[in-house]
Amino acid sequence: MKTRLGCLSNKSDSYSDFSEFLPPAHETTARCLKLSTDEVVRWSESFDHLLSHKYGLAAFRTFLKTEFSDENIEFWMACEEYKKIKSSTKLVSKANKIFQEFIDVQAPREVNIDYRTREKTKQSLEDPSPTSLNEVQAKIYSLMEKDSYPRFLRSKMYQDIVNRAHAQGQRRSV
Repeated sequence: MKTRLGCLSNKSDSYSDFSEFLPPAHETTARCLKLSTDEVVRWSESFDHLLSHKYGLAAFRTFLKTEFSDENIEFWMACEEYKKIKSSTKLVSKANKIFQEFIDVQAPREVNIDYRTREKTKQSLEDPSPTSLNEVQAKIYSLMEKDSYPRFLRSKMYQDIVNRAHAQGQRRSV
């Protein structure tokens, strides 16, 4: 995925080729993902829909990197992985890693949360469970939904992805 997004490592308004987000032209079997204009437009209907789509999530992550605020989506994704852990030993290890990377004061990728939430999360992680990060994850989700997501939808990057998907759709139907 990283190589597919390599062209998008510059400022979001400077992109010229968004074909990196679209499935390769040679992928024509029914099993392969086809990124239609409808699908790309659906990303604008709900933040959940954007995050649940492989290419939508990739595009949003890339957009946040251009804005130097990708810690929020990276934290959200780490929480999603955390919830899936079954082993209590691994849960403790992952909880500590997430806390040190995203939640602790002066963490390398510190997310923007209030003192009360930080302290409550710290307490919750003293005896971690799969739901220990739910509250802080919900706050970061809400922050992205209200702030970053609307900016993504207004961005040249998203508009270019819509236009490219539309152009590819027209070529397929010819």
